[in-house]
Amino acid sequence: MTDTLTAPSPTDTSGAARLARRMERGARFLGADVAIMAGAMSWVSERNLVAAMSNAGGFGVIACGAMTPALLDAEIAATRALTARAFGVNLITMHPQLDELIAVCARHEIGHVVLAGGLPPKGSLEAIKASGAKVVCFAPTLALAKKLIRSGVDALVIEGMEAGGHIGPVSTSVLAQEMLPVIADDVPVFVAGGIGRGEAIAGYLDMGAAGVQLGTRFVCATESIAHPNFKKAFIRASARDAVASVQIDPRLPVIPVRALKNAGGELFTAKQREVAQSLDEGSVAMAEAQLQIEHYWAGALRRAVIDGDVEHGSVMAGQSVGMVTKEEPIADIIATLMAEAAHALEKKAG
Repeated sequence: MTDTLTAPSPTDTSGAARLARRMERGARFLGADVAIMAGAMSWVSERNLVAAMSNAGGFGVIACGAMTPALLDAEIAATRALTARAFGVNLITMHPQLDELIAVCARHEIGHVVLAGGLPPKGSLEAIKASGAKVVCFAPTLALAKKLIRSGVDALVIEGMEAGGHIGPVSTSVLAQEMLPVIADDVPVFVAGGIGRGEAIAGYLDMGAAGVQLGTRFVCATESIAHPNFKKAFIRASARDAVASVQIDPRLPVIPVRALKNAGGELFTAKQREVAQSLDEGSVAMAEAQLQIEHYWAGALRRAVIDGDVEHGSVMAGQSVGMVTKEEPIADIIATLMAEAAHALEKKAG
């Protein structure tokens, strides 16, 4: 890490120095130059983007998603071949092979494991911490944040409904106001959801956040392997194009997904009706019905990101997509965000 970030002079009142002081705790926790995490996006957050993020001074996170332990093992090794900097791995708590995935991370001596998708199963926190890794969890409510802190998590991400992919019902600004004053002193807290410019980063840091997590902003990085059609869809989109999916049957507890509006959203509605009818007919059990829904999303996202079918696939994007205006190197994106944040703090000080 650079000296300017780890030990900024307390007498320096420039915007850059003020930013460095506010980011110092988060950057030190991550082992990065800046306290900016790249959100784990399935099919997008793979070796190339993760390594580029960490090499640029931020913190890349591999999206394990539905990977098998063997695939994750290979992805970590391939990422290590591209960067000597720290990076993390995001694991889904409902993955049937979670224990084996945690063991893969331990073998590779991954320093940070991010658990997403619900409360960590019994024993998972202990297994991760036993390997020497730090545990980062998502906390959608204040009550859950307190519970996770008592359980021993090392840091939290609070993510608002403006984010892309699976989302909760509350906005980032409300979560930050409700949670940061209460928990920010206990563990480092990273704010996520709808962040597209440095001014917002400065604002959340001033509220007590240790850092931020951005996903949508990095999809169109030069180093991202997302299909050119996928990137073009982001560059053309505005905030109102990123809409949340609708649940049509209460028996199918579908977590809303935010994505760009297209025919794929209508296909998902049709898929829900099809699965609901199968439930009515008794041809599938509830667990199988829910699994069919999850498999739909995995396939639809791959069709868009990898194959470039942005009309029928799932183009998951946050509402900050309107601030993605071009394809550019990830180092330039980070430099722009940091300059905007520093300028905002400079103006505030003046």
